Amino acid sequence: MYRVSAIEELLATMARLRAPDGCPWDQEQDHQSIAECLVDECSELLETIDNLDMNHMREELGDVLLQVVFHSQLANESDHFDFEAVAREVNDKLIRRHPHVFGDRALDTSDQVLHQWDQIKALEKKNAPASESVFKDLPPSLPALMFAVDIFKQIQKKSLPTGEAVEMESIEAMADSLDEETAGALLFEIAAACRIKGIDPESAVRRYARRVQEETEALASQPTS
Repeated sequence: MYRVSAIEELLATMARLRAPDGCPWDQEQDHQSIAECLVDECSELLETIDNLDMNHMREELGDVLLQVVFHSQLANESDHFDFEAVAREVNDKLIRRHPHVFGDRALDTSDQVLHQWDQIKALEKKNAPASESVFKDLPPSLPALMFAVDIFKQIQKKSLPTGEAVEMESIEAMADSLDEETAGALLFEIAAACRIKGIDPESAVRRYARRVQEETEALASQPTS
């Protein structure tokens, strides 16, 4: 006898909530109105990961999954795509970008895997409009610290030139003496000091990271002699 899977039950529940005789709140929502919910649920999930709280992690993973299901239901109602298409696309991508697992290409190290991933990703996007930026496209809503880390990662990865906004020797010297607890303490103290001074630390980091990005792009675009 066929048994309905938990995923099928969840999809049916979401469709029922959105039905004409369903929940008034769920019926009123659109992609934009529930976008903040996704951010909140991801933040709560990250907290359980930091605490290795496996019981609550299961719950929060479910809440994040609910957001995927909700957006998929909204898209399905507009005849764009459904949850099945979302799952199929990411599964196809995983298989396509792991030829060393699902094909005959052998790789031995994580660095080789990451290099191959970037190569395949670049090949997939070769028909996309060319970007003038030396940096890869970054999500506009990326949290400021993640944005700053990603900017610096691209500088390192591509050996990009840097302007006066980046003092490599100072950064490397700090890194030599840094551990996770010290980094956490420094970041917390800076956040607290910003609070006292009336500075938004998210905006401050994002603006400075943008300055680094702009200086680096300007230097990288200069003709070489």
